[in-house]
Amino acid sequence: MYYIIKDLFFPPVSETDEEGILAIGGDLDPERLKLAYKSGIFPWFNEGDPIIWWSPDPRMVLFLDELIVSKSMRNILNRNQFKVTFNQNFRDVISNCKNITRDGQNGTWISNEMVDAYCKLNEQGIAKSIEVWQDEVLVGGLYGINLGHVFCGESMFSKVSNASKVAFIALVNHLKKENYKLLDCQVYNPHLESLGCREIDREEFMSILKNNSNERNL
Repeated sequence: MYYIIKDLFFPPVSETDEEGILAIGGDLDPERLKLAYKSGIFPWFNEGDPIIWWSPDPRMVLFLDELIVSKSMRNILNRNQFKVTFNQNFRDVISNCKNITRDGQNGTWISNEMVDAYCKLNEQGIAKSIEVWQDEVLVGGLYGINLGHVFCGESMFSKVSNASKVAFIALVNHLKKENYKLLDCQVYNPHLESLGCREIDREEFMSILKNNSNERNL
């Protein structure tokens, strides 16, 4: 286990433990966060605990052509009951992700410190949000880190049925249009699997991550 103090450094992801934990400590400085994501690493920890840096193996991802949109979801999209915007209300999106109540989850891993850190990355053009509106009210969305060829999804929220799915589908369609290679979803959950995400070996993920010859700006 590596302990990070002040040095802007991460060990190789091959040094993770069986759970996918690579290191503990450090800070959420924008430069450290940018280095982390470019290295296949992300922070995930409970408020009040030391920062824990992860690089799980396997890695949950979506190859963009494998997106699954159900017939019922297509019908919802065709009704145009939602409006989607890109990167217009980042702080509101991450704040909703922080505060939304989730089934089977007590509390949130998105601390005030993380909100401030990712808002700084948004100001630098690195963190991006997708917003879903209904009757001019923000009802869903997601945010993540844009690496130019891979988008690293962090969290999403929904205040009405299917709003987060609308955000997810809109993001994937946009990434496909801009020739992105992958949507990183970090760790497995059945909801993501239902949308077409699957686990791949970390080695394959890292190979895609390091091949950044076709960078785009979301």
